[in-house]
Amino acid sequence: MFRKIIAGTAVAGALTLGLAGLAGAATVPTGSTADTGTPSAQVCARVATIEARIDKWESKVNARLPKAEAREAKAKAAGHTEVAARIANRVSKVQAREAKVNARLANLQARCGTTGSTGATGATAG
Repeated sequence: MFRKIIAGTAVAGALTLGLAGLAGAATVPTGSTADTGTPSAQVCARVATIEARIDKWESKVNARLPKAEAREAKAKAAGHTEVAARIANRVSKVQAREAKVNARLANLQARCGTTGSTGATGATAG
């Protein structure tokens, strides 16, 4: 009997807090809009800095990528397919991240009205 009371109280409390959480989440400020406007002047002023950081990161990636691909080939040749698969997975994740970063930078440049050189220096697929 005591267990039923505790269980009933716990369910009632969870439902009460859960509904209050839903009601709190449903109240969205009316002034908020989607990310369709132009970015602030501070963000647009940092585009060159952001581009330089991305270029620096891409140069490091492009320097390390052939080494990783060589390790992958060496692991495959030695019969270590699991190790080779992990290396290939990491390479593909880095390449996907690079593509995502370049797309975001291109979007930011387009919204700020600036042009840059990043985007054409992507890593090769392998």
